[in-house]
Amino acid sequence: MIVSAIAAVAENGIIGHQGDLPWSLPDDMAWFQRNTKGHHVITGRKNYESIPPKYRPLKGRVNLVVTRNAGYEAPGAVVVPSIESALELARNAGETEAFVIGGGEIYREAFAKELVERLYLTRVHAHIPGDTRFPEIVPAEWRELSRLRHNEDERHAHAFSFIIFERI
Repeated sequence: MIVSAIAAVAENGIIGHQGDLPWSLPDDMAWFQRNTKGHHVITGRKNYESIPPKYRPLKGRVNLVVTRNAGYEAPGAVVVPSIESALELARNAGETEAFVIGGGEIYREAFAKELVERLYLTRVHAHIPGDTRFPEIVPAEWRELSRLRHNEDERHAHAFSFIIFERI
């Protein structure tokens, strides 16, 4: 099973502000859906709660919510105590690729433990104010597999690039 992370990250490392995305990029949301559909997605509790209730759990995916709160309830999702237990559950279900989808704390832990083998990065070509950062990635540890640029337009206030990396 491939362990992947998927995130939209501004040039200055920002991924969120006050529990929300600091931008609206409809084509990035579509890319997220296309890549994660049919797979297990692993999210932290705070990130899960930032998803608007009408979209929770994310449809067409097995939602795994990581929290230390044993009594936490997330109807329609599976609550697990750790990233490792989420990955074990996905492996045991025969998953081919599981996605870490945030937030900041879960990303930091997954990268610190070197669990992530593939990274689907939407690089937002702007410096955006925010309070949640993506972990620093050491370029020498990753090989770029593909890149597709999307210019700003009437639906997207910022240009961005879809980049897929694989751990070397």
